Amino acid sequence: MDINIPVDAGVECTDGVCGVSTHVVINPVSKKITHLVVKQKEFPHIERMVPVEWVTQTTSNLIQLKCTKEKVGHQETFTETEYVKLDPVDMPPAASAPFPGTYFYWPYSVPESERYTPVEHERVPAGELAVHRGTQVEATDGHVGRVDEFLVDPRDEHITHLIMREGHLWGQKDVSIPISTIKRIGENTVYLKLSKDEVGALPAIPIRR
Repeated sequence: MDINIPVDAGVECTDGVCGVSTHVVINPVSKKITHLVVKQKEFPHIERMVPVEWVTQTTSNLIQLKCTKEKVGHQETFTETEYVKLDPVDMPPAASAPFPGTYFYWPYSVPESERYTPVEHERVPAGELAVHRGTQVEATDGHVGRVDEFLVDPRDEHITHLIMREGHLWGQKDVSIPISTIKRIGENTVYLKLSKDEVGALPAIPIRR
């Protein structure tokens, strides 16, 4: 029986709730989920990559893992922070800066200690992609919806279906899309082999959230 891998769902370890799922990491060639990204409950809320083999059971709003919170805390982080140096624009002579130890960035003054800005990068294993809830889904003739969750065969952790949220707020439905109809998975978009009409003919799933 297939199991759902929901995103934006609570994640529970053997010793209690450890966080929330934020992404799944997919091998775009095999269409296999390799990792689940968990944002830890405790401050500073680090996102860590957890092997999908640790998932024991799921519902639409909860994922259960066969490990402790401590073990999750030892997994590789998903995001990496890089501090990028800001480039001054129209910097005047030092004498015209409003305060000592500041640099002038038109039209703002910035303290010297703040000349670097943090930029976060996703850390994904080579050759794989991170897919989050809300990733766009494109048919052969245009946009049709957004990723809601995945159905995975627990025997081999391969994705069998993509669950797509289709329509507007007043007429939404969840559509089950077989993995065989996916043409390719891009960085921010899932591309289908189907047209909009063909997607519309797929079976709808009652929304549980």
